[in-house]
Amino acid sequence: MNSAGIIMLMASLFLVFGYMGVPITFAIMAGVLAATALTPVSFQSMIGQMFHGIDSETLLAIPFFLLVGELMTSADVTQRLIRLAQALVGHLRGGLAQVVTVFSMFFAGISGSSAADVAVLSRTVAPEMDKERYDRAFTAALIASASTIANLIPPSIMAVVYGATGNVSIGGLFLAGIVPGLMIGIGLMIYSYFFGPTGVLKKRASMCEVYVAARGSALPMMIPLIIMGGILTGWFTPTEAGMIAAVYIIVVLIPILRPRHIWQLPGDFIYTGMLYSLPLALVAAASAFGWMLAYLRGPDAVADLISAYAGTDPVMIMFLLVLLFILVGDFIDAIPAIIIFMPIINKLTELGSIKPVHMGVVIITTLVFGLITPPYGLCLLVASKFVGVPFYRALYRSLPLYIVFIFVISFVVLFPDVILWLPKFFLPQSVGCFPNPSGTGWICPP
Repeated sequence: MNSAGIIMLMASLFLVFGYMGVPITFAIMAGVLAATALTPVSFQSMIGQMFHGIDSETLLAIPFFLLVGELMTSADVTQRLIRLAQALVGHLRGGLAQVVTVFSMFFAGISGSSAADVAVLSRTVAPEMDKERYDRAFTAALIASASTIANLIPPSIMAVVYGATGNVSIGGLFLAGIVPGLMIGIGLMIYSYFFGPTGVLKKRASMCEVYVAARGSALPMMIPLIIMGGILTGWFTPTEAGMIAAVYIIVVLIPILRPRHIWQLPGDFIYTGMLYSLPLALVAAASAFGWMLAYLRGPDAVADLISAYAGTDPVMIMFLLVLLFILVGDFIDAIPAIIIFMPIINKLTELGSIKPVHMGVVIITTLVFGLITPPYGLCLLVASKFVGVPFYRALYRSLPLYIVFIFVISFVVLFPDVILWLPKFFLPQSVGCFPNPSGTGWICPP
């Protein structure tokens, strides 16, 4: 069997097993093992490639960010952030819908996990929205859409995986993801205000109430400052920043805000380890899948096809990649998609002379869109299950929200200077700038 036939067999086995309900890790490995049997590559080599894929210190940032989100949730610290969001925007039309989005932007700076965001909102704000007679389908669609912000605003687990796999500055990806993350949040708030349910109109919070809510949230809101401040100053790597944030919660937050929770910490650690096993297994399987694709020269074929239409035009290359990853994101989780297609991304990034951080934000923003698109739509599936509404109804109510994501993705592609302004200002080396040899400042190639 030729290379093209083996690649088709790999993809077919993955899709068939995936839709049969086989866990995605084993569905991916089914294709890899079948391809290995049809090539001179040994099974021992593929097992070694799986271990090589997870043998990265950078990936250790993921369990610490997951631990931070779990500690914040289980210790009920998130309630303080919700109260702050209610004090700021609860009086607007569709008040609780606005609270969902604002809280997601707050919590995104702490957990980096969309799944954690969905779980928190479904347990806290969703019941209140039900009491105020919000349409449950709208609630599920909004929670799922808002939760995607966690993969853009730092710390983002998706950015950690992309940076570790593609050898791209994680700090640069963190900073570049802030603008599209805020744009999605603002877009969802605008939609909720003009087109969402009215909800129960509440009185505007007084300055005193806002101050009390902000003071109560001050300690939790230190976590994003610790993470980003440590990375930007060079004091911490992303892994160390996640570890310091977890220590801060255990040593400072929990003893002050909920001391009884100290006895439940072992359970938090065990649950975080279980959560981490899922992306870790995916990374291992996807690394083997990506290696086999590269061995069969699949990335070259796809890259040549895209370059045949786009040439070296960076905008056309990125838009074609957006179309590719919208399709990919409909069928596969973001983390294996990044790892499997990274050789294609790297080749096209070089072909179009695109800054790797810019390309990374384009890909991540596109993949977070896949979290709410069928048939995979992980966040939408989880939100609809938690809220208690059929998936098709949540999908129908999410369709207008797709406009927000399409607009943001297009903006990210077309206006790289806006997206890269923060990385260029705080971490100029992450976007290819170098110190001016004749004096102070940096020189940044166009």
